[in-house]
Amino acid sequence: MTALLYAAVGQAGASGYIAIMGLAGFGPLAMKTAALSLNLLVAAIGTALFLRAGRLSWQNVWPFAVLGFPFSLLGGAIHLPEGIYFPVVGAVLILSALQMARTAILSPGADPVEAARPPFAAALATGAVIGFVSGTTGTGGGVFLAPIILTMKWGSARQTAATTAVYNLINSSAALLGAHAAWGQAPSALPVWLVAVAAGGTIGAYIGSRYLSDRWLRGTLSVLLLMSGIKLIW
Repeated sequence: MTALLYAAVGQAGASGYIAIMGLAGFGPLAMKTAALSLNLLVAAIGTALFLRAGRLSWQNVWPFAVLGFPFSLLGGAIHLPEGIYFPVVGAVLILSALQMARTAILSPGADPVEAARPPFAAALATGAVIGFVSGTTGTGGGVFLAPIILTMKWGSARQTAATTAVYNLINSSAALLGAHAAWGQAPSALPVWLVAVAAGGTIGAYIGSRYLSDRWLRGTLSVLLLMSGIKLIW
């Protein structure tokens, strides 16, 4: 269910997986490696379906990804202690949720016909910063990138969902490579989880790429971000 809901809004669900594993008592290294692995699979499915539906613009993706990959690789090799890991990730998710909720309330009911192309320098810097933060926390990056794109009016909700799906795919791959020393900490149930999120991610990405409205996408994502942030802090 987590993968289905997140995939519908172009996210791969890492923050949701982290929140659930945190409640289950997993340690930061196990959570990070498992979340990135699950994120990678769901992001790959979402990218394929958004591409097939014609929602993906590579011109909007690559400026964020060109520096996002190396900085996510660097962040993946950094492991925060539990006392810092949970509060930092939770606080950022709650702030992102509030901003996303604001854009959902103020946005029109339909996607705009044209999307503004993000300025190259701003996209590079945004991709680099989010890449490092997401690599360090194991969140993939889409939950941080989506509110920025929508706030800056660099894309509609559907285009943002497609962009963040690809960004999640690239950054999760890099962060997982950077965290290779912790692969042995992954939970033993990870293969079963991969099968489950593959099914949920396929259904969610299909629904999100074709049917959901702009306001519904933003509202859903804001709720998911808020729930994940609160769970991580408390």
